Amino acid sequence: MTEPPANSNRPQRPTIAERAANAGPRVQRSAAWGVHIFTATGVVFAFLALLAVYHGNPRETLMWLGIALIVDGVDGPLARMFRVKDVLPRVDGSALDLVVDYFTYVVVPAAFMHEFGMFPAGTSIAACALVLATSLYIFANLDMKTSDNYFTGFPAIWNIVALVFFVTSSPPLLNLVLTAAFCVMTFSKLKFSHPLRVREYRVPTLVMSLVWLASAAWLVFVYPERPQVVLLAFALSSAYFALLVGLRSFRGPSGQN
Repeated sequence: MTEPPANSNRPQRPTIAERAANAGPRVQRSAAWGVHIFTATGVVFAFLALLAVYHGNPRETLMWLGIALIVDGVDGPLARMFRVKDVLPRVDGSALDLVVDYFTYVVVPAAFMHEFGMFPAGTSIAACALVLATSLYIFANLDMKTSDNYFTGFPAIWNIVALVFFVTSSPPLLNLVLTAAFCVMTFSKLKFSHPLRVREYRVPTLVMSLVWLASAAWLVFVYPERPQVVLLAFALSSAYFALLVGLRSFRGPSGQN
């Protein structure tokens, strides 16, 4: 008979989440406040991005917005890990997140698109006003997310839109048409995937997210050059997320017809 390994009965080391749950109240509160402070740094990075816009530096703007995007992607898992909502019930982390997100996802990208001439002459103010106004709906919509964590309607990811306009040097008229279309989609029933929260297709979605982030960063760094291989990776990963919109919107939740 094969004997079990010598370390088979060794107790497993507790995870960070388990340690946080078993820590004293003071430690838990300190960790929870730390998560809120981490979330709040997003607005600082957005402000630095806004300064870069008005200094005429598009690449620096997108760098700061990229850092703010990473903060937004990480703070949710941290909040759940350290049970921030339970530990600090009088501080609404969701409201804090929405305030920061409106600045990083909407206000700064609108300024970016206006300042760097991404719309036809005479239309920029109106286009940016439409972006700012329609995005308010998605942030105020109590049904923003489905039960399986898809966004209902275009989720005001204008930082992504601005980046795509920039790295592809798309024509201003096309940018205007696409912007109007996205604004209309804000009020639609189309479903957009949350790369970190949606369980369906999780592995390919995480892989494609990394491909998209890496290729986008590369294109921003080497702009105005557009290496074909990198551009192809950027296009294919973008197309993957567009495919998810179609699959979830017209098929319904997983397991339903």
